[in-house]
Amino acid sequence: MSDAVGEYGADVEQLKRGVHLGLRADDLDPRQVVALACALLDWFPRADAVLEVVERNPAEVSPPEMAALARRMLDEVGFEPGFDLVPERLETLRAALRIVARDLPTRGIEGEPEIELLEIGFPAGAGVRLADGERLDRGGRILPSGCEAPVTALTGLAILIQESLLERTWQVWPVCPRHDLGVHGSERAGAAVWWCAGGGGHVLAPVGELSRVLRS
Repeated sequence: MSDAVGEYGADVEQLKRGVHLGLRADDLDPRQVVALACALLDWFPRADAVLEVVERNPAEVSPPEMAALARRMLDEVGFEPGFDLVPERLETLRAALRIVARDLPTRGIEGEPEIELLEIGFPAGAGVRLADGERLDRGGRILPSGCEAPVTALTGLAILIQESLLERTWQVWPVCPRHDLGVHGSERAGAAVWWCAGGGGHVLAPVGELSRVLRS
């Protein structure tokens, strides 16, 4: 990638961030929306919202309509705000980790894990660092878009931890004692659970309740 292309991409990203922040604060600058649409035109010449913003007179577009166009435009070009732009989703992820951490002693893991922001990829995602310093991100990374709802963040985090531990140790965890099968993090009936495929499928335990269920 040439320096010019890199600088252009950085400028476009700044415009996206500015439009996103304007929408969040209900203080959208129409000039910034138009500037972003013009910058995106070469990359997304068939994006409906981009074309509409470029073709219309901003003075004739009401603030609510401009906001709707800006949201559509960001959606069309796949804009993903980082955790710095949606800090409430980072807090949702941290709350989810406190729940998943209750299950880790059944795997022999003690101490309090932490969410660690990763600087790799775009947008920057998050992984988990255990108390012993081991990073769990081998199953991928958690993106802000996966933390909009608590149950989605909890399910995604359970899967990431499970896949990372499997890749590190080649040992299945958790295991259903009834069917001797590995279970998987899953969202069922609006809840994050450890799901076993044995016996036609059943919930082994809600995520966070594994220790209690295995003891009983």
